[in-house]
Amino acid sequence: MSAGPNHPDRAFPLERTRNIGIAAHIDAGKTTLTERILFYTGMIHRIGEVHDGAATTDWMEQERDRGITITSAAVTCEWKQLEEGGVHKTYTGDTQRINIIDTPGHVDFTAEVERSLRVLDGAVVVFCGVAGVQPQSETVWRQATKYQVPRIVFVNKMDRVGADFDAVVEDVREKLGANAHPILVPIGAEEDLKGQIDVISGKAILYSDDDLLGSTYDVAELSEDQKLIADAARDSLIEALVDADEEIGLKFLDEEEITNADIKEALRRATVSNKIVPVVGGSAFKNKGVQYLLDAVVDYLPSPLEVVPAQGTQIDDESALVEAPADDNGKFCALAFKLWSDKYVGKLVFIRVYSGTVSKGDQVFNSRTGRKERIGRLIQIQSNDHKDIETCYAGDIAAIVGPKNVRTGDTLHADKFDIMLEPPAFPDPVISMAVEPKTTADSERLADALSRLAEEDPTFVVSTDEETGQTIIAGMGELHLEIIQSRLEAEYSVKTNAGKPQIAYRETITSGASGEYKLVKQTGGKGQYGHVILKAAPSARGKGFTFNNRIVGGEIPKEFFKAVETGIRESLNNGVIMGYPVVDVHVDLIGGSSHDVDSNEQAFKIAAILAMRDAFQDGGSILLEPV
Repeated sequence: MSAGPNHPDRAFPLERTRNIGIAAHIDAGKTTLTERILFYTGMIHRIGEVHDGAATTDWMEQERDRGITITSAAVTCEWKQLEEGGVHKTYTGDTQRINIIDTPGHVDFTAEVERSLRVLDGAVVVFCGVAGVQPQSETVWRQATKYQVPRIVFVNKMDRVGADFDAVVEDVREKLGANAHPILVPIGAEEDLKGQIDVISGKAILYSDDDLLGSTYDVAELSEDQKLIADAARDSLIEALVDADEEIGLKFLDEEEITNADIKEALRRATVSNKIVPVVGGSAFKNKGVQYLLDAVVDYLPSPLEVVPAQGTQIDDESALVEAPADDNGKFCALAFKLWSDKYVGKLVFIRVYSGTVSKGDQVFNSRTGRKERIGRLIQIQSNDHKDIETCYAGDIAAIVGPKNVRTGDTLHADKFDIMLEPPAFPDPVISMAVEPKTTADSERLADALSRLAEEDPTFVVSTDEETGQTIIAGMGELHLEIIQSRLEAEYSVKTNAGKPQIAYRETITSGASGEYKLVKQTGGKGQYGHVILKAAPSARGKGFTFNNRIVGGEIPKEFFKAVETGIRESLNNGVIMGYPVVDVHVDLIGGSSHDVDSNEQAFKIAAILAMRDAFQDGGSILLEPV
């Protein structure tokens, strides 16, 4: 008999572990919801608000200044489920561990959502009760679908003017194509929000107006109106479950009684298999509905044992698939999904362990480099607080301190476990700007700081413009680059000036034109004489510069041909409109004259340059934009 997937020393077995992300459009209330979860699970003892710059997971200075989430923050909490029936003031049942990643909602930081969803087993997608499905919510939903992440929808801000729960549920169905079904319907809306209708148990959860923190609430019988809402929602849910779940479908066909326990079990199976999305309504800011949302997370989102085992390929053979099932007793395999530089502990590598365990002092292998990495220190992350741990088990999220050669997307694995997991995919940068250090001292630190930031953020790219020599930074939007600049100063003490990068325009001519120049200089002794006649014509786009020497009668001695061509090529470095390089031009050298004493290479080179400028002036020069 197998010893099962759980190591005897782990505090929470795999079946009582949940790895979830909280994701949404900007300002839907993700961070506020996370703060309430931490409060009700006893991880914090005072609620911090985003608008006060005091939220636990918004710990960066830039996040607190702007009131937005910039980097995804990981926190861990423990939750005992609520007792059935009676007044809900005590908690019973086995304690569950919930690992949460609060992700940004702004499109500029979409990479943070991408890499978080890549390693999570479930997600709570938050929608505003007034605005419904917004553009970034659609992006987040697509990302979750790509990684087949089961979801619960939380319709937040039901206390705001204009909040409409039914409209948001319909919005989720229509715009996202989700099979969404309410399980906790808000009682009232706007200032009349009182609590929730539990559709499955047929009870009302009523929050006390005296307890502003939302810690106490009563479970009551439904009123007649509430019962109509609950019955309609329950019938709709059962109908959807009959279609989605074979087990409950057979009970329905055999006309057996379908109990609350049957519904919960079937809903769990349907949610884990992404056939149904449960919907919960409430208000995180007004402290109504968060505890029952936590119950729904435990009841319906999967443990690491219930998701499809992590799949990778053999390191040298991409066609050979390898699995890493969630099992403490299996071979170690983890994905490095995020890098972060911490000013106190140095480089942190966030890992999601899929199978096996890893302990302080262990040697692991990096599938990309083939090299060993020693695990010097393991940390459990609580936003920006760190707690040293001895061992990290399957299904856990933790951080390793200080590995040198690990990048985002690397697979760490045990010796003789030939596996490479698929890294998260990131979009290409869409905007760039030039930066320069304000002082010489800053210039020495700038390159190092930028390379560290680029290592942390796969959507941030640093390059040098070959023509202007400028340092160009590129990212996902203006806010992204603004935050990078702010971090350069705050974390690396590097002050920079930023401007728009010089766009690499080009010039060309649009029609054929002749150019002629005769250089005659007499300065008492030996003079300067060079005379060049040429024709320039436009070439096909992308053909570049071509040259043809048509001199046949000795008008220009052979020894000066090379000097003429050099002058023509040099003239292409600066056009006549704005001084940008000239491209796609054909030039014929057709005539000229020389002097037996005063002609030399320098004179013909200068004559060729000025003859070309004459041709550019008459050739209908235009500016070309980069494609």
